[in-house]
Amino acid sequence: MQHPIDWFEISVADLERAKRFYELTLGVTLERSDYARVPCAVFKREGGRDGVGGGLVQDPKRPPGSGGTLLYLSATGKLDACLDRVKEAGGSVIMPKTDIGEPGFIAILRDTEGNLVGLHSER
Repeated sequence: MQHPIDWFEISVADLERAKRFYELTLGVTLERSDYARVPCAVFKREGGRDGVGGGLVQDPKRPPGSGGTLLYLSATGKLDACLDRVKEAGGSVIMPKTDIGEPGFIAILRDTEGNLVGLHSER
């Protein structure tokens, strides 16, 4: 069954700065690309075609900011380590690790572009 979320985009003003932030904070590697002449840094799509994909997008028509959609990136098994790296990566923790019951734990951070982004860890 295909995941209900197919793709996400996080708007950024400085693609290289944002790419470094997410790579350092999440301990992942993003692939630099361009889609429709819009510079992107793409998260690897887990689970093949049925998985969720997404990326950082530097599109002047969509500036970053904290008033838009809040998405949660998976940090299962590494939430504490991710939160420990946020400041070093240039961001800030807005809501620390919070127990949400059976679904696990969440935290919210502000990235280098001013976006609010959630992290989720299963129990």
